[in-house]
Amino acid sequence: MSTSPDKARAFRALHLGRPQDDPLVLPGPWDAASARAFAEAGFPALATPSAGIAAALGYEDGHTPADEMFAAVARIARAVDVPVSADVEGGYGIAPKELVERLLEAGVVGCNIEDSAEGVLKDPREHADYLAEFCAAAAGRIFLNARVDTFVHGDGDLGRTVERAALYIAAGAGCVYPIMAPVAALPVLRAGIEGPLNVLARLDADGPGPAALGGLGATRITFGPQLQRRATAAARDLAAGLR
Repeated sequence: MSTSPDKARAFRALHLGRPQDDPLVLPGPWDAASARAFAEAGFPALATPSAGIAAALGYEDGHTPADEMFAAVARIARAVDVPVSADVEGGYGIAPKELVERLLEAGVVGCNIEDSAEGVLKDPREHADYLAEFCAAAAGRIFLNARVDTFVHGDGDLGRTVERAALYIAAGAGCVYPIMAPVAALPVLRAGIEGPLNVLARLDADGPGPAALGGLGATRITFGPQLQRRATAAARDLAAGLR
């Protein structure tokens, strides 16, 4: 299986020119069955969560072998007609050109790449150089969502977050993802970051919904492994009832 250029262009277009109260909502499938469920519900594209796939494959987050991750992502992309973006964590130590080739072989049109390794932030300029090589090799065929980990592995300094985001956008990223950014920080991030902004939505009752997050600056909404964890909780409840 390989990526369709038309599907890649369609996925990129979903991020552009969106009304402020209508962010792109991308559910995170962890296997082919969940991907079909989300696509059949009418979502225009999907974004796999590495932690959700890891759990489905029996691994702890961050410990899925690269070959198994790419195989799982390929099964998801093959199961649906909508575009799929893949979370490939920090890139698994794979050179940029090879990483692009493996993503294209898996049939995806986008990816997340983190700017930390083993809980430590990477040098932002060195990471930007890696992303620039990746984007040059992708040549528009893979939409890069560059994850910024300052809120999970740094001090959450807004200025440094914006600086990292600017480097990654300049390297060719189509979107930036300051994962775990607090809601109160979103207007500042939106004002300081050019281009689409990915925000992690919380599924608890008190968290703002997609439209509200869009009003605060989010272009794109993802959920990480929360959907897989809810499905697992539902399976536990079902199992308890069967007992």
